[in-house]
Amino acid sequence: LEKDISMISPDYLVIGRQGTTDFGGIIDLICMDSSGDLVVVELKRGLTPREVTAQALDYASWITDLSHQRITEIAAEYLPETTDLESTFREAFGIDLPETLNESHNILIVAESMDSSTERIVKYLHARGIPINVLTVQHFKSSNDTELLAQVFLIEPSDTTERVKTQSKRKQNLSM
Repeated sequence: LEKDISMISPDYLVIGRQGTTDFGGIIDLICMDSSGDLVVVELKRGLTPREVTAQALDYASWITDLSHQRITEIAAEYLPETTDLESTFREAFGIDLPETLNESHNILIVAESMDSSTERIVKYLHARGIPINVLTVQHFKSSNDTELLAQVFLIEPSDTTERVKTQSKRKQNLSM
């Protein structure tokens, strides 16, 4: 997924891998979407334990207030030395990096399967406006060696994004 995040979403750009939070947590992938908002991607093999939801929320609590400068630093640690966040963003999305980054964020848990408690918790949080979703991914190989990837989102991704944008309570900077 790190090498081809478009398998999850064509609107994601990986800007960090195994990013360490200020309180010692390690985020599997930190992505940015074309709006300049961050996405915490937590990867799990096999069945998701219910604790993965708390883990992902903990990471989101850290990224929610990251400054433009800190996001640029995270990207600089991850991206090749020959590039920077602005040019990588422009190349990925065909637009300039927004002046304001991280106005909102999303949480995505990616796993092979999901237990019922994770499903209940994520649906509960989503219904209350928390930008969280689960993507189950399974890899298959057919008898003729064709590789197939099956993906199922718990919640339609566009529903998660729209719900968050309409319920955002972050104050906008007003200038006169």
